[in-house]
Amino acid sequence: MKAILSILLLFISAAFLWPGPLSAHGVQGQVAPGGLVVSAAYSDGEPMSYALVKVFAPEAELTFQTGRTDRNGRFCFFPDRAGSWRMLVDDEMGHLLAMEMPVTETLHLERPEHAVSGTGITSRFQGILVGISIIFGIFGIVCWLKSRGKSAGLN
Repeated sequence: MKAILSILLLFISAAFLWPGPLSAHGVQGQVAPGGLVVSAAYSDGEPMSYALVKVFAPEAELTFQTGRTDRNGRFCFFPDRAGSWRMLVDDEMGHLLAMEMPVTETLHLERPEHAVSGTGITSRFQGILVGISIIFGIFGIVCWLKSRGKSAGLN
């Protein structure tokens, strides 16, 4: 009798501890239309592949969503309220694209026929830096030529 009870207890405990369909739960998937797809590209048309993306909801400081663009520079997200959404696309090599997207109450772009424009924040900074570097370079060459002329006159 004890042996039968022990075996029965062993089977019952194994049924609860054994991973299987009795203790598992299912998962479901769905493809839904209505997301906003943003494409990011460099000025020469090359896509910003696998760039880091941060999406900010209207009037929010915390990040709504993060991710990466696909190999074609595209990123999709689903806004959950109306307002001006912000997105930063950073290729982590010095290029940063900042975009604003006005979303209506129906959670669609305010002007879907117009492309949402962005600005390359880092490229503007790089342009200023290159301009200053050129000025200092020209000044250095002029000083070097002047000092060379003075030293040639001393000999």
